[in-house]
Amino acid sequence: MQTIFITGASSGMGKASAKLFQSKGWNVIATMRSPEKETELTQLENVTVLPVDVTNVEQIKETVKKAISLGNIDVVLNNAGYALFGAMESFSDEQIVREINTNLLGVIRVTKEFIPYFRKKKTGLFINVTSTAGFVGYPFSNVYHATKWGIEGWSESLSVELAPFNIGVKTVAPNGTNSNFLHATELVSLPEYDEVMKKMLGGFNFASTSEQIADVIYEAATDNKDQLSYLAGDIAKKTYARRVEIGAEEFRKETKKFFLSLFNA
Repeated sequence: MQTIFITGASSGMGKASAKLFQSKGWNVIATMRSPEKETELTQLENVTVLPVDVTNVEQIKETVKKAISLGNIDVVLNNAGYALFGAMESFSDEQIVREINTNLLGVIRVTKEFIPYFRKKKTGLFINVTSTAGFVGYPFSNVYHATKWGIEGWSESLSVELAPFNIGVKTVAPNGTNSNFLHATELVSLPEYDEVMKKMLGGFNFASTSEQIADVIYEAATDNKDQLSYLAGDIAKKTYARRVEIGAEEFRKETKKFFLSLFNA
């Protein structure tokens, strides 16, 4: 029986992935900041719930050590994260640091702790959840984009570095989901931008369910392909196709034109 270790499993794509892998006969180690509040996953057979705050280096070390002691681990799913939404000038330094600490450094920290384990057994797979925000740039989610673009580039580099040890690295880039995305988003107000921010938030297309994204994550975990990136959701696929079709610079100009139409309306 294979085992997957998941961060950010208390809700959304993380929880949906935990439930899907469990239903497919996997052992699941589901981690979250407040495991004492979890009531659903704890009722499932072959699911172990453990504490992980990905900004807490010592807790990561302790939980990874505990997870490894429970038995063989095959896949690590780095899913924990949240969105910071607002104008760049409105963010405090604390908010910027917290976003990068969680979304980017959290993934790096968890991965780093598992690498020696995978290297010694000469097999293993890391799957890192990114976003359409990892290959295009939109206003008001600039720091979030920085973290997701960072994970994409870091993952590509790491996929080559770990290849001699038969360790795989993949990314899954979903479009918006109808989970608790907005509830897990930190919104920062600034009067000069608030009206257009409301327009943009109102226009978000949450085209996929968390369960649909989990299906793509399961595909990435089980298809045995030497493939780095997986797009998850029709909007993600269409957005990427458009960027490839017209090129990155023209895509940026197209996005800018649309944004200015909202700002000047």
